[in-house]
Amino acid sequence: MTTMLQRWRGQNKNEIEPMDHEELIKDLRTAIGPLSGHASKFCTDACLRRYLEARNWNLEKAKKMLEDTLEWRSNYKPEKICWDEVAHEGETGKVSRANFVDRSGRPVLIMRPGKQNTKTGDGNVRHLVYLLENAILNLPDGQEQMSWLIDFTGYSINASNIQLKTTRDIVNVLQNHYPERLAVFVLYNPPKMFQALFKVLSYFIDPKTYLKIKFVYPNDKHSSEVMKSYFDTENLPSEFGGNPNFNLKYDHEEFSRLMAEDDIKNAKYWDSETKPVHDT
Repeated sequence: MTTMLQRWRGQNKNEIEPMDHEELIKDLRTAIGPLSGHASKFCTDACLRRYLEARNWNLEKAKKMLEDTLEWRSNYKPEKICWDEVAHEGETGKVSRANFVDRSGRPVLIMRPGKQNTKTGDGNVRHLVYLLENAILNLPDGQEQMSWLIDFTGYSINASNIQLKTTRDIVNVLQNHYPERLAVFVLYNPPKMFQALFKVLSYFIDPKTYLKIKFVYPNDKHSSEVMKSYFDTENLPSEFGGNPNFNLKYDHEEFSRLMAEDDIKNAKYWDSETKPVHDT
């Protein structure tokens, strides 16, 4: 172990070659030791790579981050959450998986703060974790990330039930236990006063995550270019400045049916010995 850590300390991130990346993945696997059950299934080579990337290929920091996640998953058991447990949180469509993808074929999660319907912080976080796990389950072959669209239509800070602590908890879960899963985080038409709130939240946001956050406003030329760079406007709903004939409507009954089907697929995956193609 000492040799591995000494080898890393003497290197600069920019000097690491691809072969060194593969060696560091092996080193991290050795460092975390033997695993069993769901932890073994979770820690694929692709998973170890994401944790190393999240910590700039620093072996010690990646090991600490991964061990924290394994402890969190052991206690929280995100893969065991079923739709029936969180369905009431999603009745208004405040968070859902979209029926379209971004330019890179990545799944898109849509969050609508203006449709917040509950006050329970734990319930909101659990609902979001379920949808994160679901989006990962449905990643296409060769893809490990997803995009987020946060639609602030109808949102009011004064009327919102979401507390700052809940928002901070969500940020912590995203950046600490789902590293390198976020491709882009689009804040669409946020209220101007949100800028001040965002400055407060920025203290809790990892710098790499911070760079993926994009503020987008309707009828703004620069914002339009940002959206076009990540999404094909023909396949983007009109709510986000896309196809005027494509209106995004949330059908809770239909979405629940899809989630129930995915729950069966999720259970089969975690009970099987195979690993998904996109994570090997």
